[in-house]
Amino acid sequence: MNSKRQYKIKIFSDGAEKDSLLKMNQNPMISGMTTNPSLMKKAGISDYRAFCKDILTQINTKPISFEVFADDFPTMEKQAREIATWGKNVYVKIPIQNSEGKSSLELVKALTRAGISLNVTAIYTVRQVVETCIALEKGAPSIVSVFAGRAADLGHDPVPTMIASAEICHAYGSQIECLWASTREVYNIFEAEQAGCEIITVPFDVLAKLDAGFKTLEELSLDTVRTFKKDSESAGFKL
Repeated sequence: MNSKRQYKIKIFSDGAEKDSLLKMNQNPMISGMTTNPSLMKKAGISDYRAFCKDILTQINTKPISFEVFADDFPTMEKQAREIATWGKNVYVKIPIQNSEGKSSLELVKALTRAGISLNVTAIYTVRQVVETCIALEKGAPSIVSVFAGRAADLGHDPVPTMIASAEICHAYGSQIECLWASTREVYNIFEAEQAGCEIITVPFDVLAKLDAGFKTLEELSLDTVRTFKKDSESAGFKL
């Protein structure tokens, strides 16, 4: 793949390491960023508010999503309203349900109609997409994040769901964008484009592969053999 290719889809970087986020902010191929509590924990972040506000001093034009982490809806709403004040480019991530399986969509409806841009996350089914779009209708610009990669990890084909999800989001107007979440490989970018998604989130390690540029399958075959040869020689293998 050529890293200079003009994509139809918007590529968002997905991660919480500060240096990588700032690097992605300077990359014209990257249209926005997303984070989540799990990525922040992995990055060793302990002060949620301080980290987000620090990032926003330098990332203040491209959209960036920060997720609430409360599990009860009154506290979730309080967190969402605070996060929304941190920057005009901030999208507040709200999970489709809490850990007890209770729907968050009444809160989603209230927040979007209060003018808060949302990223409704942890969505897996077409039914969830429909219900989310109904809640987001006539609200602020928002994102519907469907976890294609995690579904594929467990043997589910995500493509039919993503095609249907994109069509549903489009039917509710341009203020609702469909996002292919939990990307696992570069090819997912092509799949997301073909499915009609507006956005795909891509982790830093997959984004790094875009810099390798396009190679034909014949070139990849030769590269693979050369790698085997180099590693065999450096290991000192003998028979």
